[in-house]
Amino acid sequence: MVKKRGIFGRIYILIICLLMYAPLFLLVVCSFNASKQRSIWGGFTLHWYTDMFRDEEVIRAVTTSLTLTTAAALTAAVIGTLVSLGMTTMKRRSKALVTITSNIPLLNADIVTGISIMLLFAHFLSLGYTSVYIAHVTLGLPYVILNVSPRIMGMDKNIYEAALDLGAGPLYAFRKVVLPEIFPGIAAGFFYAFTISMDDFVVTYFSKGPGMNTISTMLYQQLRRGINPEMYALSTLLFLAIILLLGIANRVSMSGKEVTGT
Repeated sequence: MVKKRGIFGRIYILIICLLMYAPLFLLVVCSFNASKQRSIWGGFTLHWYTDMFRDEEVIRAVTTSLTLTTAAALTAAVIGTLVSLGMTTMKRRSKALVTITSNIPLLNADIVTGISIMLLFAHFLSLGYTSVYIAHVTLGLPYVILNVSPRIMGMDKNIYEAALDLGAGPLYAFRKVVLPEIFPGIAAGFFYAFTISMDDFVVTYFSKGPGMNTISTMLYQQLRRGINPEMYALSTLLFLAIILLLGIANRVSMSGKEVTGT
């Protein structure tokens, strides 16, 4: 029996939500404020949004972030799917070892991951786009495995074997039978990896080279010399995009569970 929340429980949840979302609401309001001072309302304006799209530094950082996060998320989705498929043929101890190893970037502090990747690439590879790309693949890989592995474990393996018995080749059976079953997990893992990669600052800061900027590192530089109101507009659009991507990922994951009946 589920107990109904009392008035105090509802107030408590409301206070928590206000504390969580009040800064974001303030950010959105500032992006439409004609005044550069946050404490003064100068009227409604879209000036900061138009200036943002005219700023070459902002456009360059956004383009770098989008290409980097898309490439890293796609790579993580492919590698994570292959790892999850390989785990199905492993013994229990080997599977547990791979699971623990793949979760280390997820549980480890970002500062430790960033510094370790910087030290590694400083000896074997020059810091730049490639080092940040590999670092972001490392960040997104655990999220793909966490979304794909349960799909594979819950799939009826007799369907794949039946396709082979009916004359289908291994690759054709995988593409027509296995892939549609696990695709919701792959898509959800891709969106989560994309979101984590787009949002990351610490690992990017330590693994990037000079002259390269993503959205997060550009915002950090703006903070050091004074925030331009254009950054409010950029952060608002980024926040809305992340919410949309997480909603799509959750919807894809839930629709897959409804189809499989789990």
